[in-house]
Amino acid sequence: MAKIILDPIGRSKDSVLDASTFTRRTEEMTARESRFLAARETVRDGWGDDGRARVHKKSKLTAWERLERLKDPDAPLLPVGTLVNFGLEFGDRKQTSPGAGVITAFTRVHDRWVMVIANDNTVASGSWWPKTPEKIERAQEMARRLKVPVIYLVDCSGLFLPEQGKSFPGATGGGHIFKKNSLLSAEGVPQIAGVFGDCIAGGGYMPIISDKVYMTEEAYMVIAGAALIKGAKAQKMTSHSIGGPDVHVGVSGCADYRLPDDEHCLAAMRLEVASLPSSAAGYYRSGAEAADPRFAPTELTGLVPADHRVAYDMREVLARLVDASLFWEVMADVGEEVITGVARISGLYVGIIANHSGLIDDPDHAGRKKPSGILYKQGIAKLAAFSRACNDDGLPMIWLQDISGFDIGPEAERQGLLGYGSSLIYTNSTNTTPMATVLLRKASGAGYYAMAGLPYDPVLQLSTPVTRLAVMEGRTLAIGAFNTKLDDDFRVVADTPEEAKKIEDGMKAVESRIEADMDPMASARQMDTDEVVLVSELRERLVAFTEMTYQAYGVRRIKNPRIWSLHDLEVLRCRA
Repeated sequence: MAKIILDPIGRSKDSVLDASTFTRRTEEMTARESRFLAARETVRDGWGDDGRARVHKKSKLTAWERLERLKDPDAPLLPVGTLVNFGLEFGDRKQTSPGAGVITAFTRVHDRWVMVIANDNTVASGSWWPKTPEKIERAQEMARRLKVPVIYLVDCSGLFLPEQGKSFPGATGGGHIFKKNSLLSAEGVPQIAGVFGDCIAGGGYMPIISDKVYMTEEAYMVIAGAALIKGAKAQKMTSHSIGGPDVHVGVSGCADYRLPDDEHCLAAMRLEVASLPSSAAGYYRSGAEAADPRFAPTELTGLVPADHRVAYDMREVLARLVDASLFWEVMADVGEEVITGVARISGLYVGIIANHSGLIDDPDHAGRKKPSGILYKQGIAKLAAFSRACNDDGLPMIWLQDISGFDIGPEAERQGLLGYGSSLIYTNSTNTTPMATVLLRKASGAGYYAMAGLPYDPVLQLSTPVTRLAVMEGRTLAIGAFNTKLDDDFRVVADTPEEAKKIEDGMKAVESRIEADMDPMASARQMDTDEVVLVSELRERLVAFTEMTYQAYGVRRIKNPRIWSLHDLEVLRCRA
């Protein structure tokens, strides 16, 4: 019978770095993090005190207050898409839409992980802005892939009409939310909706396909409000009289229950979640207990260099993410530029794939070293084989990226890296087991794709404040763009000083523009990543992801460890 032997990894931070280096790196990382902490507070503030006062005047709770009452008291609240639209202004009045006017977050209700989608009713009465539908759909897709219940806290006055052209049409326009509602329903993912206020047009449609719909006395759902109905003013009609709980609970059947206010509605919704099956995570732990890493995750703030040019030990990162800092490394002596193996997170098995940082031995040239952070032939084949085995065994996968791309040059082409890369891309494209991707620092070129970047549909992609997501570094791209003006050593070739300066200025402009594009704030703003988290928060996020992948019963095949394909890989490698 095959056994899983998890070996200790990691050292104390004092053994890894001297105190002054650790302190300096901590200060550098903390300085980079401060901007994102401030941005989170700005988003959470919505439209400020005035927005909260308008909500409270109607005897309603704000979206954040509803979330606090919905979740378990000790449960974390883990938003995704926090920085969507951050810093952008819309309409003639140059209005902002913090978080695109909607909160999407994972949390626990009666010890079950759920995805909550809550209109921020302090921001234009919960209107849908550009990117709002896409953000909601991304949250729905996460829940669909993880098979965790979706809870809608609906308080939405419909599209923000001055910008409707950016949120109504197109493949991810507002109507696609209702298709996601339908897919969730068709696949048996529970959906529970609470309607707390204005729900007009699309806002009215969003809760309808849910399994259970609750309405407060303040709520109404209408295809069109009274303002658009001819004669409504003369007949003293209101949107509430047209589509309030009297109509939709008492007559139409579009809602199931009516509650006097927000507090009672949220309490009833909590009881609804309690009636769902409990998590299967305990079953899949097979008697193991969740355990903290032996080394504090907060130490990552000083161990991961903010400077992307500085190498570090990825195994020290793993030692601060996995249970008890224990890890079974698979195929350790081949493709050393990548680390593959199995660990437990919250007592549950996960497959882990990570880029090595620093120099490694060159298997094709004895005695020579070559840089890691690049994918070579053996590493690509190792990743593909490991990824297939994890998928076959039903293990969720966590990808930790710090990659500059693929190997290049005549030898790489002769070795067929295009073909090996295609095999890896095919594998990750067809995997059905849940995958999460963390962009620790560099996420460049085809390496970003090959390591399960967002275009390859991981359930979740996280960035950090030092992530650099782009085709290539700004300096490299500038060299490529001005290649005909440079010699073999990349020095400017020009007939006059004026021409040389013009070329140098052009290269600097390209480099600056690419550096701005690589800013993780920009990626988060346009939904090129799901969330920017501090490196010290990664453990908490990965615990949540792992527990959610094991929560639902019978939605994927999870082999018991005795029959893992991973054992076969190790046996064949050892005999080779």
